[in-house]
Amino acid sequence: MGDPTALSDLLEQVDGPVDLFLADGAYDGNSTRDLLVERFGVMIGIAIPPPKNATLSQNAAPHPTARDGAIAQIDGHGRMAWQKIPGYNQRSRGETQMGRWKAVIGPKAKARSFESQKTEAKIGVQILNRMTELCRPIFERTA
Repeated sequence: MGDPTALSDLLEQVDGPVDLFLADGAYDGNSTRDLLVERFGVMIGIAIPPPKNATLSQNAAPHPTARDGAIAQIDGHGRMAWQKIPGYNQRSRGETQMGRWKAVIGPKAKARSFESQKTEAKIGVQILNRMTELCRPIFERTA
């Protein structure tokens, strides 16, 4: 099952409102955007990078889509500049933290029951937060 195919089931697990949806290019497409707008309303921010060879839609001139806007911004200012506008650069922070989780805690839960897995996850989060806190620089004015 591909990422966009699984999205509907994943969204069913979300109880509260969503302001911004960050996803990699595998989610690019009108079906993903339509599903997000249907589920969370037209005000949801969607930050999905279009592929490098993406082209504007046929109705881009009179009725540009959000995807058309992203393509135009990337063409005009570059991909890195586009990432800052919708907040897509936050996604890389999440991926980095998940990489840390897998390296330090492990790629899968070790506990057998779901309740124990939740406890294991809470402990893992506390460990990573403490490690992040210890490695964060402290700046003090000396003059």
